[in-house]
Amino acid sequence: METINDSICIKSAETDEELCGRGYVHCTAWQEAYRGIVCDQYLDTMTVEATTARARKFPENTLVAKDKDKVVGFAVYSPSRDEDLADAGEVDAIYVLSEYYGRKIGYRLMNEAISRLGDVDTIFVWVLEKNERAISFYHKYGFEFDGAKKEWNLGTPVSIVRMVMKRK
Repeated sequence: METINDSICIKSAETDEELCGRGYVHCTAWQEAYRGIVCDQYLDTMTVEATTARARKFPENTLVAKDKDKVVGFAVYSPSRDEDLADAGEVDAIYVLSEYYGRKIGYRLMNEAISRLGDVDTIFVWVLEKNERAISFYHKYGFEFDGAKKEWNLGTPVSIVRMVMKRK
């Protein structure tokens, strides 16, 4: 568990309440961050119930950022799911509520996720190609595009691109 001199604590998700908080942040952060990038109809049909069910179904490797008792951000990390980067680690998701932007919570979540990925040399993220805020964050952290790209259907087709960071 990591704390800094503000009220934010970064820790593993351990309780159902924390997984419910992850579900709330997931839904809310998508609706805040992806407006204008992802189809409005898709965002408008997202529910906290659905994202909470997902958080409960996949609770492993989940970190939460808490402001006292409130979950305000989360990250999920795992061994690579990409065949061409089999020995890498992946930060599958990292989201922070917009009212907490600028407090280095994403940076602290990323630090902890990367720490928990152990000794892997390569870490990667997938990011919406038009999500300039996230791309800027990943660039500042040391991630670079590697040319990999996929299409997702989120109401309409959107492109996601892979960014990679080498630790050694």
